[in-house]
Amino acid sequence: MSVEHGAILPPALLQRRAVVYVRQSTQTQVMVNLESQRRQYNLVEAARGYGFASVDVIDDDLGISASGCAERPGFERLVALLCSGAVGAIFCLEVSRLARNGRDWHHVLELCGLVEARV
Repeated sequence: MSVEHGAILPPALLQRRAVVYVRQSTQTQVMVNLESQRRQYNLVEAARGYGFASVDVIDDDLGISASGCAERPGFERLVALLCSGAVGAIFCLEVSRLARNGRDWHHVLELCGLVEARV
């Protein structure tokens, strides 16, 4: 989804906040893959380009793998914001950054559908 391609979001969604979800799976990636981090943080400007005035960055899960049993406080905060209806769109470079398993991914998609948020 990009502004250049003519994607227009409904005004009601733009009244909500956008969430930029930033994550890398390991501490090594956090220290070494700085370009990935930069690209993820730059999604704030992409969200503003779509017309979101309020943009939150959730980066609590940097260095935490989504494939195991580790708690991901950022993901939990994202889910809570979705449930509250406060989110109009989630921005991430790859959906695999959001969830590494089908259960989490489907849960996020279901919540987005319920509140009409975009990914």
